[in-house]
Amino acid sequence: MVQAGRTAAEAGTPDAGGVPDFSAELYRDVVDFASSTPGWVQSFAAFFTEAALVLLFGFLLLACWRARRMPARSLAIALLSVLGVGVAYSLSELIKLLIEQDRPCRAMRVTTIAECPPLGDWSFPSNHSVIAGATAFGVFAAWRKLGVTALILGAATAFSRVFLGVHYPHDVLVGFLFGVVMTALLVRLLSQTATQLVLKLPSHRPHDIDEQPTVQLPRI
Repeated sequence: MVQAGRTAAEAGTPDAGGVPDFSAELYRDVVDFASSTPGWVQSFAAFFTEAALVLLFGFLLLACWRARRMPARSLAIALLSVLGVGVAYSLSELIKLLIEQDRPCRAMRVTTIAECPPLGDWSFPSNHSVIAGATAFGVFAAWRKLGVTALILGAATAFSRVFLGVHYPHDVLVGFLFGVVMTALLVRLLSQTATQLVLKLPSHRPHDIDEQPTVQLPRI
């Protein structure tokens, strides 16, 4: 664990100006619980928060590989989902610079599992959660059966950021939903255009696969 001032319980009223009270209080409860867990749990949480993103992106790449032998719209949705991750992350970085919310591990002077990021690495929204939400929904849109697992894994990844003490609950909740919404919007708005582009690919030779992508979009 990393000592960043006093423990949350000792700190009394948190110095987290501009942060919703419910989020600051919930953060304090989660971090106090995390600090009381065995060392192996804390080590696993630190490993999981990074490894889960790698696994999620692996799921998305697997969905793209599977979709290459499916109808053109399926491949288009899978590829747009990859694009959605990049767009969501880029926009979240811009939002961070505009809002400049300090990390809770610094503002609230708590004991955290992970080292508190340096000043200037802002808290809102959580980039990990944005990527987790965008990637998980992308998997769900392209491959329903694997997508449910991806969404659960993505939600656990978002929670791990609070457990480690580097984000408020509202950072990860907004971040996760933002990632989901951005991927969903790209798929809805660009799927027809992307499908036409996929159809022009000489290498695209779809096989007959019964399962269709999860997202059924109206033709425009």
